[in-house]
Amino acid sequence: MMGGVAANTRVRQAAVAGLFYPGEPSTLRSTARELIEGAAAEAQRSTPPKALIVPHAGFPYSGPVAAAAYRTIAARRAEISRVVLIGPSHRVYFHGIAVSQAGAFSTPLGDIRVDAELRTKVLAGGEVVASDVPHAAEHCLEVQLPFLQMLLGEFTILPLVAGRASAAAVARVLADAWGGPETLVLVSSDLSHYHSYASARSLDAETAAAIVARDPSLEPEQACGAVAINGLLALARERELAVVEVARLNSGDTAGDRARVVGYGAFAVHEP
Repeated sequence: MMGGVAANTRVRQAAVAGLFYPGEPSTLRSTARELIEGAAAEAQRSTPPKALIVPHAGFPYSGPVAAAAYRTIAARRAEISRVVLIGPSHRVYFHGIAVSQAGAFSTPLGDIRVDAELRTKVLAGGEVVASDVPHAAEHCLEVQLPFLQMLLGEFTILPLVAGRASAAAVARVLADAWGGPETLVLVSSDLSHYHSYASARSLDAETAAAIVARDPSLEPEQACGAVAINGLLALARERELAVVEVARLNSGDTAGDRARVVGYGAFAVHEP
């Protein structure tokens, strides 16, 4: 177990283990390890990233792109003890940003403690509500957790799911949770959905350029996690943080046909 999870802690059980990623622990470990080791490394920068944008489809589809993002934080393994995760609500429509009330999130690799102190802090800001409903069946945060468990030592998480919210609201929440070197901020999002291979490549290239330019006006048609991405980009622009593209593919490159594909992009945000 991760983060010293107590026996009586209420745990959010894995919802997509065995569907989006292997449900058997040893298979999951080997699959995640192979993806990370096989990913192309980002060009060396002076410091590892403070924040990441990472796709969230099943491992066979977006795993190579996600792994490329995670390779960039390998050097921060010893210092990261908290991960702030935010992604879109795919199944529940609501206004605002919801933090889970669970004490821990579970994957086949163990339980990860939710950072209760940080949860209290973001709830006090007024932009976040406490609700487990959007989290119950949501996959966008869960698929990130096995990668984090493979890469990091002991860490806590702040799990946030965004409904309808402004970039400014998301930016305020991320600013409250930003922390120092101990905190990694992670936005979970895929790119375009269900276009032809050629169209998706063109659309995703435009979206990637907007992300690197820190343009906080993405639409859900460009990225399902546009709400969360826009908040991160607004904060990056305000703080003059560099955004770089790490990897970009689509399901036609990885594990699907090319008639109707989903795009995947990984991006890293660097502090000066």
